[in-house]
Amino acid sequence: MKVLRTVTEIRQVLERPRIFGTVGLVPTMGALHAGHVALIKAARRECDTVVASVFVNPTQFGDKADLDAYPRDEANDARIAAEAGVDYLFVPALEEIYQPGDATWVEIEGAAVGLEGKSRPGHFRGVATVCLKLFLIVAPRLAFFGQKDAQQVAVVTQMVHDLKVDLQIRVVPTVRDRDGLALSSRNARLSPEERQRALAIPRALGAGIAAARDGRDPVEAARALLGGVDVDYVSVVQLSGHPTLAVAARVGRTRLIDNVRLDDPQTHPTGPADTQEAPRGQ
Repeated sequence: MKVLRTVTEIRQVLERPRIFGTVGLVPTMGALHAGHVALIKAARRECDTVVASVFVNPTQFGDKADLDAYPRDEANDARIAAEAGVDYLFVPALEEIYQPGDATWVEIEGAAVGLEGKSRPGHFRGVATVCLKLFLIVAPRLAFFGQKDAQQVAVVTQMVHDLKVDLQIRVVPTVRDRDGLALSSRNARLSPEERQRALAIPRALGAGIAAARDGRDPVEAARALLGGVDVDYVSVVQLSGHPTLAVAARVGRTRLIDNVRLDDPQTHPTGPADTQEAPRGQ
């Protein structure tokens, strides 16, 4: 695996792979874990050349303290990426992505309205802008995202469609730890006691699924199990054409999001068929 740091480098290196094969991109903000590994392995199965990016995008953070606290470990990220099968790791400095005087943004409506769009004003403008920049820099044929960030997937898919970007979006199922908690870089901030409280989220999603299958209100069923966490929202929305039960809640100072599709008979956030344990050290 080769680590590249400039736009010029990555474009030059990918000239031939783009012509003679399929390039896949896995955009990340680093702090790689087994969820990212699942994305990389999915890209490896479909693509001749796999690029992963590591860039903590400041424009999608409304809270500077949250940005400053975001975990960063480039050496560990590079190790995990190499072991998972990445060919090129793109780790740009801030000035490679945002230069002084930049004044162009991607403003998103549609899928960006509500949920995270309401709770984090400006978040999806930052997400859409950085994703479009990465798509234009890498020019992949396929880009891989995780179902855990279902609204983000819907926003990026909408942007690709609306702006006629020559790219296909692949969505990889949420990877969960053995206790059902969706893997997230933010989980590292949870104390042992907070992690136990955070398990209310997958339990609530499971209750919501069961309620929906029985013809009951999934939101009411989910809310009933969210004691011990500070709930931001519990809602059923259409995301990428699927009815999706979405939850956002704070556990201590850490904000977590999770979701399940209500039209997928295999979905269960605490069942063995949907559970993968995070490898040690990831």
